[in-house]
Amino acid sequence: MVVNSVHWFRKGLRLHDNPALQEALNGADTVRCVYILDPWFAGSANVGINRWRFLLESLEDLDSSLRKLNSRLFVVRGQPTDVFPRLFKEWKVTRLTFEYDPEPYGKERDGAIIKMAHEFGVETIVRNSHTLYNLDRIIEMNNNSPPLTFKRFQTIVNRLELPRRPLPTITQQQMDRCRTQIAENHDQHYSIPSLEELGFKTEGLPPAVWHGGESEALDRLNKHLDRKVWVANFEHPRVNTCSLFASPTGLSPYLRFGCLSCRVFYYNLRELYMKLRKRCSPPLSLFGQLLWREFFYTAATNNPNFDRMEGNPICVQIPWDQNPEALAKWAEGRTGFPWIDAIMTQLRQEGWIHHLARHAVACFLTRGDLWISWESGMKVFEELLLDADWSVNAGSWMWLSCSAFFQQFFHCYCPVGFGRRTDPSGDYIRRYIPILKDYPNRYIYEPWNAPESVQKAANCVVGVHYPKPMINHAEGSRLNIERMKQVYQQLSHYRGLKLNKICSLVPVCETFQTGLCSPTVEICYKSSSPT
Repeated sequence: MVVNSVHWFRKGLRLHDNPALQEALNGADTVRCVYILDPWFAGSANVGINRWRFLLESLEDLDSSLRKLNSRLFVVRGQPTDVFPRLFKEWKVTRLTFEYDPEPYGKERDGAIIKMAHEFGVETIVRNSHTLYNLDRIIEMNNNSPPLTFKRFQTIVNRLELPRRPLPTITQQQMDRCRTQIAENHDQHYSIPSLEELGFKTEGLPPAVWHGGESEALDRLNKHLDRKVWVANFEHPRVNTCSLFASPTGLSPYLRFGCLSCRVFYYNLRELYMKLRKRCSPPLSLFGQLLWREFFYTAATNNPNFDRMEGNPICVQIPWDQNPEALAKWAEGRTGFPWIDAIMTQLRQEGWIHHLARHAVACFLTRGDLWISWESGMKVFEELLLDADWSVNAGSWMWLSCSAFFQQFFHCYCPVGFGRRTDPSGDYIRRYIPILKDYPNRYIYEPWNAPESVQKAANCVVGVHYPKPMINHAEGSRLNIERMKQVYQQLSHYRGLKLNKICSLVPVCETFQTGLCSPTVEICYKSSSPT
């Protein structure tokens, strides 16, 4: 029997550690690697130009790697449900492979495709490689419900065997055994579109700070691992001015698009640590980025309403304000608080901000100052943030707004003091808010307090060249803490739990007070009772 395989790329945009692609090659006579892209969707989706550029660069890199193996990437325009029936017939497809998508929308889409493939007599093979663990197994071990505290999640993961080891990169020999003829007019039908074709205006677009693709991801991983002393002695790294700028060893966008396998990252870190420290149990802090990702994926996998407040059983129902004007000022970096505005400007320009910067702007938008729903902030991040992942993005916003996972609402980030502790000289602000570059260090975080003579000398008068603060932080945060207290008092009354018990059960850990890590939360609410 002739086996004609199609491998459908979605997030796992790589040739290394790709189990589904290995299945496509196994015993096949022909293999075509496909990416399906709907140009109409590109124009209507809530995805900004930096994210699209990163994706297109990742596809270009993938196509380049396939060329070296005498193959190509077939980029097909349309929707999967419309595209596959045509491809099944035209290419006489007998096998379809793809990476498992644990998110609710992805599982629904893939279920429809598997059913359609079955109707066409096409075998489907699905393999997991986007997460370290089998999420359903974690849920099963937690009495068939997702663990809603990170502490509980850690307990379960510690009982699991180590993640499966990554598979090797696809080889020339493998591809030669199932070589597919590439037509001379391939690019006329299956080329990767440009940003202009997707409807974006690129005039004046600055160079990318983060370049997409597997090649860049592996290069960054090597640089990451070259910091051998840092890895071996890893604790919580001290955050300083340099931490706020994009790093040549940063990896989060590459994990999000699957340009880098999380299992390759995990085992490289683990083996390097064990080699240098001669220990068999690396610290949790070394894998914190990966485990928080797994935690939010697990919490979201069976909850289609995870990205909204209404109908979301784990989300506290908070009566947020509707204020489009205030939301726009926050999103566009026009709040009048230089620390907040610099962060949002960096996000819009580069598509990335440090995790502590994310904490600062999320708290400011929601429970800290503006009392605007976390859903609005999540959508802005979804548009602008390169590593915005449906599960992780929504989970992080619920946590930072004290809507789920974390209830320490009385702890707020100050939009002046927090930044000043991180970057006392204000170099970060000067980079992204250049109109303030001539302000003395003393006033760079609160220019409205500078004497008129200082403002004029700096060629930036507050209220003329730079906006006045849109809110009085001290008054606003005090009011919002009281609002949150009332919400939790009602919730506690309904659930039969006293508010002071909530506060006593959720101690502020020292590392969180200093802003150096994600907090280990001790309490959260399920749909019916506290845990």
